[in-house]
Amino acid sequence: MSGEQPSHLQVKASKAQSKADRTGAGKAEASKAQSTADRAAVPKHGL
Repeated sequence: MSGEQPSHLQVKASKAQSKADRTGAGKAEASKAQSTADRAAVPKHGL
């Protein structure tokens, strides 16, 4: 691990994804948010 902290977007998206996985509600929105956060992390962390 690089020791980098996840961005605010990644944390928010992760929580939304976790809630969607538990409840079954908002899966598409959570998945889209996760994808957006992951793409935003590329320039920040060089993934």
